[in-house]
Amino acid sequence: MQFTFTDEQEQFRAVIRRFLAQKSPATEVRRLMATAEGFDPRVWRQLADELGLTGLHLPEEFGGAGFGAVELGIAMEEQGRALLCAPYFSSCVLAAAAILEAGSEAQKSELLPDIASGQVRAALALTEPNGRWDAAGVEAVATQSGGAWQIDGIKSFVIDGCTADTLVVAARTDAARTNAAAVSFFLVDPQAPGVTRTPLATMDATRKQARIELEGVAAELLGERGAAIRALPRVLDHAAIALANEMVGGAQALLESAVAYANLRVQFGRAIGSFQAIKHKCADMLLEVELAKSAAYGAAQAEAAGDPETPMLASMAKAAAADAYRRAAADTIQIHGGIGFTWENDTHLWFKRAKSSEVLFGDANHHRELMLQRMEGSGQ
Repeated sequence: MQFTFTDEQEQFRAVIRRFLAQKSPATEVRRLMATAEGFDPRVWRQLADELGLTGLHLPEEFGGAGFGAVELGIAMEEQGRALLCAPYFSSCVLAAAAILEAGSEAQKSELLPDIASGQVRAALALTEPNGRWDAAGVEAVATQSGGAWQIDGIKSFVIDGCTADTLVVAARTDAARTNAAAVSFFLVDPQAPGVTRTPLATMDATRKQARIELEGVAAELLGERGAAIRALPRVLDHAAIALANEMVGGAQALLESAVAYANLRVQFGRAIGSFQAIKHKCADMLLEVELAKSAAYGAAQAEAAGDPETPMLASMAKAAAADAYRRAAADTIQIHGGIGFTWENDTHLWFKRAKSSEVLFGDANHHRELMLQRMEGSGQ
């Protein structure tokens, strides 16, 4: 695959980068980390109204701009670079993908335009205290009585779960966990009786997570019963590709920070960037970041083209980006020396995002194993 950005895509990137440079400096990231909401509603409205990012990749028929996975990757990369604190990934990527993949036409027409306009923020409640990211880990149970559904269970690690206006919840319509086809998506009003949302204290305060307890909560079936079994793998692959691009942006920011400091810091009468050990470390960082970037955009291009190898490439991209981001964060701290370990230095903000993103949807080892399984399944 040969891939280059078009002039329009480069201009699109430049617009987003200028916007985020103004709206998401490190001082603002630190301020939002300390708030319960974790984002600025005014910036969210600007993101939607001025840039149109909230509906960027959603189909035009549902109020979106109709762009593809590559443009979404550019937006995610720039957000990761600036460490933007906003419910973009949770609402516009995760929840929107679940609705697109599983919802009926009527539900998509009703729900997606509000997500595309930024008027409604949604969240996907999939994972439970067992920490699994697949249908087999879903233990919440949905029961039907008199034509109405209600859900009982606990969801954890729900990204932006405390501030979402709508929840897309994965639950079993059959209590027997051996029945894999019984997992479905449901729409839940987070203000409904029986819903308890509790913020989780996590290492990465730039991306808020929640524990959501559901006790006899009224729910609406999203699409058909059992649709989550078909839709969930595609949702997770879409999310892994978008997250890989975000991680690449963060890793690139760390690389640039390390190089700038290495050229600024003087020791023994010379910039530390002139020392061979520092040169090698920066060169290794550059190589890993560029390889991860190629994997992330290769997967995005495959998704945009409907390539049947997209699932394998999604796992490859997530694994490569996770390794590159974590190592870039660790190496940047080392290059900064003693100041790199302090709270006042901003490097730890990206380090914490790198660690939280590494385990989101499975770590690098999980995705390498998954990639091999998918290669075997495709006969490669």
